[in-house]
Amino acid sequence: MSAKVPGGGMPVTALVPAPAQSSARLPSADVASNDRRRRRQSRLGRAAAWAVMILLMLVTLFPFYWMLRTSLSTNGALAANSSNLLPAEFSVNGWKRVFGLATPEEALADGGSGASLNFWIYLRNSLVVATVTTVVQTFFSALAAYAFARLRWPGRDAVFFLFLTALMVPPIFTILPNFILIRDLGLLNTYLGIVLPGLLMAPFSVFFLRQFFLGIPRELEEAAKLDGAGYPRVFFRIIVPMSVAPISTLAILTYIGSWNDYFWPLLVGKAENVRVLTVALGVFRSQTPQSSPDWAGLMAATFVSAVPILILFAVLGRRVINSIGFTGLK
Repeated sequence: MSAKVPGGGMPVTALVPAPAQSSARLPSADVASNDRRRRRQSRLGRAAAWAVMILLMLVTLFPFYWMLRTSLSTNGALAANSSNLLPAEFSVNGWKRVFGLATPEEALADGGSGASLNFWIYLRNSLVVATVTTVVQTFFSALAAYAFARLRWPGRDAVFFLFLTALMVPPIFTILPNFILIRDLGLLNTYLGIVLPGLLMAPFSVFFLRQFFLGIPRELEEAAKLDGAGYPRVFFRIIVPMSVAPISTLAILTYIGSWNDYFWPLLVGKAENVRVLTVALGVFRSQTPQSSPDWAGLMAATFVSAVPILILFAVLGRRVINSIGFTGLK
């Protein structure tokens, strides 16, 4: 459209703006189809992942359910209903035998060996052995790890490499020499004889803590030394407070390992007053021509002995995993 300028000037064309058009384009059929396909594949992937996770959880938890099912059965009915998923002739007598509440006559009537467990004494022994081993081993392993990680002395790396070679020696190779030593020292059937071989330190414990100590900035130690702090004060006032997570993780792992140990306490701690819980479970496996193993009592005792460790790991398991990942262990 043209318009004349007043005064006879040249005409000026007035530009009329065109109707506004939306710049947004509607998705094409192909794009929409691809989006639907991706969403469908994502849902299928999540469903498959959940299915695999649930399957693994069932496989992991099934042995515990089977222990519980067997413990709530009678020994006489177990042989006839060995494949039944439900308890065979529901009974809590197996649990009574674990806590020493059943008489030998009742145990024999259940089809077992007639044995019962003095549970609280054996639980006390396991707590004493596991606690002493954990506290002392963690403390001395932390001292050794600090010496290998933060102190400079001739041959440190060579000694540490030699120390780590102990990780490649199967523990079964040291059982006989340790047993002879404990026997010659007169420490059989004592708490000290049970805890002594692993009391001071363990190669894995030292390696575990050393990996964390290497990541602590040296400037903190240097500043403390400028203020007149010695090595003991640096260790207890700086290193230990900064290493609470890995030290507690190591303590948990050591406690679990000591609690579950069986072969060594069986060799050196057969006496009633020092027998640990894992060894005491063997009374339910005894078999005579007149009786069979007490499977219900054995499964009940095994379940009870595993509960404290399961609770401990359920409460502190995330800390264990995070600390292991932080130290770089695979």
